[in-house]
Amino acid sequence: MIATPLDKHAERNIIRVQLKQNIVLKEMTDAERNALEPHLTVVDCNKGDSLLHQGVHEMEQYFVLDGLLERVVTNADAKEMILRFASERDIETSYAAWRLNTPTPYSIMCVTKARVAKLPMLTWVDFMDQHPKFKATFEYEVMRLMSDVLAHTITLHLLDAPGRVHRFERKHPELAERLPKKVLASYLNLSAETLSRLKQRGKI
Repeated sequence: MIATPLDKHAERNIIRVQLKQNIVLKEMTDAERNALEPHLTVVDCNKGDSLLHQGVHEMEQYFVLDGLLERVVTNADAKEMILRFASERDIETSYAAWRLNTPTPYSIMCVTKARVAKLPMLTWVDFMDQHPKFKATFEYEVMRLMSDVLAHTITLHLLDAPGRVHRFERKHPELAERLPKKVLASYLNLSAETLSRLKQRGKI
């Protein structure tokens, strides 16, 4: 068997377990995993690092192994909006933009130190074409993520500040204590001061 880049990684056994737990990859057979592994690159990132820049055509597929990522869109006035977070066992992708042959509509950044396994989007698409059951699983997950982003955007318009916080804590209890308060406030379109004030007043 030909050695893969992962074979040389000091934490290869842990990484392989994490890949098996990924929401898209968990149904793979050993043979399918062996076919994918040579294409994967494991990257360790620092807080604030950018994995993908808004407006580019070079795209990759990401499987989150450790840490937190955020999807961020920036307008012409440099105002940022956080669309979603991705944590362990999750994915990040710009698959829809790739399919539409449009530039990436958002950036993907590291909220914390993170480790991801990645591969070029074209390579991932070729792999899915050879293994159609994963294409169905993956495209379902992409649609679910897009639906979540839409629901979040609507929430910002329909709910007041306490309502936004309560909804987040209900939908994402696993993230509520992990996110820096400044990042959470930005995601909910609040100032950090407003978020702190709501807590002090017992509103949240």
